[in-house]
Amino acid sequence: MATHDDAMLLTQVLQWHTSAGGMEASMALMSPDFDAESASVHDREVFVMLMMGETVGTYVKQGVLDAGLVYDLWAPGLMWARVGPAALRQREEYGVPALWENFEALASGRLG
Repeated sequence: MATHDDAMLLTQVLQWHTSAGGMEASMALMSPDFDAESASVHDREVFVMLMMGETVGTYVKQGVLDAGLVYDLWAPGLMWARVGPAALRQREEYGVPALWENFEALASGRLG
């Protein structure tokens, strides 16, 4: 069960995400013109969303943030579907299996 502290932390993360361009990133990623298969981690909107997802996923994994609250408020699976292909390509390119793993785990429901 989420606590007041969980809500406060998630609010702070959302404020950070918004100040980093998260609203604009969300709008761009949900546009019918967005092509997940050709997107790159170097695209600002993709990177902003990956940082959000990885941060929230890490907090949930470490028990700092309640998974139920995150899943009620945000759609990590939907966002991963849009940015995941770029993340997986970068993971392969750099040879770092852990890259973006917490976002991927959050999106797949493996956390919490």
